[in-house]
Amino acid sequence: MSIFKTHSAEILVLLFFIITYFLSVLEKLEDWKGAISYYSNHFKNTILYKMIPLLLINILIFEIAALVLLTFGLYFLVTEGNLIVAQIGLEISAITLLQFLVGQRLAKDYPGAMNITIYFILNIIGIYLLT
Repeated sequence: MSIFKTHSAEILVLLFFIITYFLSVLEKLEDWKGAISYYSNHFKNTILYKMIPLLLINILIFEIAALVLLTFGLYFLVTEGNLIVAQIGLEISAITLLQFLVGQRLAKDYPGAMNITIYFILNIIGIYLLT
């Protein structure tokens, strides 16, 4: 229980992103065609339109990498007090969020870009806490 007292903010940030990426990966894998359709429509007026399947695979790889690193990072934080894997997971997460931000800006979805910014701020706070 003492680990939660000393690292409660870090643990909660990690759990937040683990849940977020787990559900995001699950949604994409369960309904790949629906995801392609949704993003094709969202980016229909951008240079990204013809690359949607490739870009979605790229995003999926980054989300899975972040999810795995965050999960192992949480485990190592709780069991050994080691912060480095969790920090790397949040850094991969930040890169993933920057990719989302570029996409939202290209699609001129400014409210969507603002939402990404909120996730990004929490991500940076998490990195700061783990540093």
